[in-house]
Amino acid sequence: MLEIAQHFEETSVWFSPVVLIGPGAAAVLTGLFIWLGGLGLRRILVAIAGAVSGGVCGFFITGGNITLAMVSAGLAVFIAIMFEVIFITILTGALAAVLGFAVLVGPYIENPDRLRPYPAYKTQNVAEPLSVGQTVEIVKVYAADFSTEIKEACPQMPVYSWAIIAALAVIFTAAGFFFWRLTSALCCATLGTILISGGMISLMLYKGAVPISDIWRRAPFYAAIFMAMIIFGTIEQLLLCQRIREKLITKRQVNKSKEEPGVTERANWRTS
Repeated sequence: MLEIAQHFEETSVWFSPVVLIGPGAAAVLTGLFIWLGGLGLRRILVAIAGAVSGGVCGFFITGGNITLAMVSAGLAVFIAIMFEVIFITILTGALAAVLGFAVLVGPYIENPDRLRPYPAYKTQNVAEPLSVGQTVEIVKVYAADFSTEIKEACPQMPVYSWAIIAALAVIFTAAGFFFWRLTSALCCATLGTILISGGMISLMLYKGAVPISDIWRRAPFYAAIFMAMIIFGTIEQLLLCQRIREKLITKRQVNKSKEEPGVTERANWRTS
């Protein structure tokens, strides 16, 4: 896995800037919105979350097929909007399972017995950045190789690891039905943090940095930052969005009280 990440970073300096800057900036902006305010605008959140989760799942399940990934994203958006509460609850359980899997699969990905040379792309003689199409094709190859590495590591994981992952999914999904507001805030903060992290990695790759290798070397440090962002986003949304909701309710009550006297006066004039 580390070999793939390092070769990807080396090759990314030749990627089309559009592929790195566009999705990277969009992911950061979208992530900031979800991280800090997703709970206040849940309908927009579930649409974005549905598109992102459906697109990512479709991309990996279909082996990197962009068209089918877009279809999967559109279908996920429709389902998310139709079943808002259930979707966020299930998404929370899925995020918990994915993060748990990412932590537990680490030792088996880094197993020295599985390390083997990874063929780098021949970019030494490239005089200008690759086109958008060429860049997308190379990214799809790396994504397929990454997926293969994960699939090869899964059988090595013990049964108790899978039990922990299943327990996380069940616990957080059940929590969504009993503590929906808290679970929704946690879901927004987690998804927003993931998008911000992914977008920042893409932008840093465009600048010629090596963020993936740096994260790999200092995993505990970045894990602490990741958790701190999730905690801050959750607390911020619970406090801020609650205040916004209370202000909106108060405003509606004031407007309603202003309208009622007018209605009474018109009713009295008609009956007099």
